[in-house]
Amino acid sequence: MTGFRLNPAHRLWRMLPAHRRRRLVSSVTVFVAPVPDRRAPRIPAPGLVVVGELSRASGLGEAARLSLAALPFLGVPAYSIDTSGLLPGGGVLEKPGEIPAGVPLLLHVNPALLAYTLLRLPRALLRGRLVTAEWAWELPKVPDDWQTATRFVHRLWAPSQFSAAALEPLLPGRVQAVPHPLAISPPKPSNLARADFGLDADAVVVLVSFNLASSLVRKNPLGAIAAFRSAFGDRADRQLVLKIGNPEHWPKDFAVVQAACAGVKNIRIIVEEFSAADAHALTACADIVLSLHRSEGFGLVPAEAMLMGVPVIATGWSGNMDFMDPNSAVLIGYTLIPARDPRGIYEVSGAMWAEPDHAQAVAALQRLAGDAGSRRTIGAAGRAAATGRLGIEPMRRALAELGIVT
Repeated sequence: MTGFRLNPAHRLWRMLPAHRRRRLVSSVTVFVAPVPDRRAPRIPAPGLVVVGELSRASGLGEAARLSLAALPFLGVPAYSIDTSGLLPGGGVLEKPGEIPAGVPLLLHVNPALLAYTLLRLPRALLRGRLVTAEWAWELPKVPDDWQTATRFVHRLWAPSQFSAAALEPLLPGRVQAVPHPLAISPPKPSNLARADFGLDADAVVVLVSFNLASSLVRKNPLGAIAAFRSAFGDRADRQLVLKIGNPEHWPKDFAVVQAACAGVKNIRIIVEEFSAADAHALTACADIVLSLHRSEGFGLVPAEAMLMGVPVIATGWSGNMDFMDPNSAVLIGYTLIPARDPRGIYEVSGAMWAEPDHAQAVAALQRLAGDAGSRRTIGAAGRAAATGRLGIEPMRRALAELGIVT
């Protein structure tokens, strides 16, 4: 891995521990950022303004794009503000277009950067508007400092019942689970085939796809690697593909993954940045998508795989359980253990997360790899479940509760 370069200010910023970065930004900006009217308008103006990282390849960015894409299906006028250029230590915000007065805001900005983001936006933007934020979180408890960010919003959305339950104490009675409406526009793979990714045509391919920015420990690729190696050893007709995002930002974590795969000929690491269509093509090339996560606020990669009919093996805990059940995915048992994150992002007192059962994961991999019929059955059931549970209706209900649709 060579040739990666970070902006000097960004590199200096990243040298601070994650929890200190979060607290520093929040504490500096929370008392100077503009706040919305204490009482939201009872009858908001037509439309919705989606604010978020609309042009960044991130989970928050994808969530914002999905919200924006859903609005035409509901007949709701759509406006947007792209905050992708905003980073502590640098960044340029494109000037927002004209936004009519009174149109509600939907902020896809997590609490740590919410005040900072609002400080960089036009100060009058919040005036006379209903303000909702969608916050994603992956533990049963949220950090204590999130409470201060509630002064900037009237309501909260979460991408799963799991996340909504964690957020509920922040704004009791004003938190709603609104899963991402992925099914309104299912993944559309490009024409790339296995040969284009350097994968064997006849091997059973297991895909683990994750972003290092989302926490190495939480995503638990080391558990997936261990399960694959226990299940198949060095069999040439079994291939593990690790699609890894943001290795340049987390070189030490990437080195840990590389070390776990060293000398193993049937494991392939892919770090190239793909278009959405090419990323979906890689998923479509897989026989199995594996997610031995310790916690998920939603579970975007498994959800996309299910919509494409690719069978999923996943830890049976947290946000992914909104669209998975024992018939639509192979669920791995777990033990709840204290959440420990070396980066400090998920260090919340008393919070727990899952340790997936290694033996169950090994057995599931062996069973599915050896039974193409079971893969087809689970893939079809997964597609039906995800299509039924990740449609437009949850967002319609949420917008109706805000008075935006009837």
